Amino acid sequence: MSILLVTSSPREDSLSTKVATSFVEKLKSRRPDAAVVHRDLGNKPIAHLDTVTTSAIRKAAADRNAEEAAAAAESDELVGELLAADTVVLATGLINFNIYSTLKSWIDNVARAGMTFRYTAEGPEGLATGKKVYIVLSAAGIYSEGPAMGMNHAIPYLKTVLAFMGMTDVEVVYVEGTAFGPEAFDKALAQADARISELAKAA
Repeated sequence: MSILLVTSSPREDSLSTKVATSFVEKLKSRRPDAAVVHRDLGNKPIAHLDTVTTSAIRKAAADRNAEEAAAAAESDELVGELLAADTVVLATGLINFNIYSTLKSWIDNVARAGMTFRYTAEGPEGLATGKKVYIVLSAAGIYSEGPAMGMNHAIPYLKTVLAFMGMTDVEVVYVEGTAFGPEAFDKALAQADARISELAKAA
């Protein structure tokens, strides 16, 4: 098993990072031979796409000049990590009703025509298939259900872009309601831990 862990929060006390890391540890305890690659976007963010990188990743490697080759190197590496993984764990907080921009930048780099998806006469086809994906989303309020559910743009967006790349087997772990007092905070963590324990056993 090869696991790609992508965390995106810049916060040292990030709950999404804490729960996602714990989940990977639980997976490793059941599969000690599993290889783990961790992309910590919060501490080592990926640069947003600029003019040079945008041009470079649209070209075949042989057609890039030296500047474009250097610009595309990180994106190529990120795509390689994703394609090599059997299991992908994405962690993000809900910020302004969506994902961290660091995670969006990762997506912009790995959603690559001809590599993780392609266009056909029948429409787009995902190429990053055969993977199990887990999303850990932390939020101060309750966004998995109830009146604020419509403001949760993170999960619908992530599921859409993952499916576009061929990843449709997706589980979501919520760590939510953490701003409603100490009891609610502890309850949110307990529920998340129970959920990742259940998912790890089923993996």
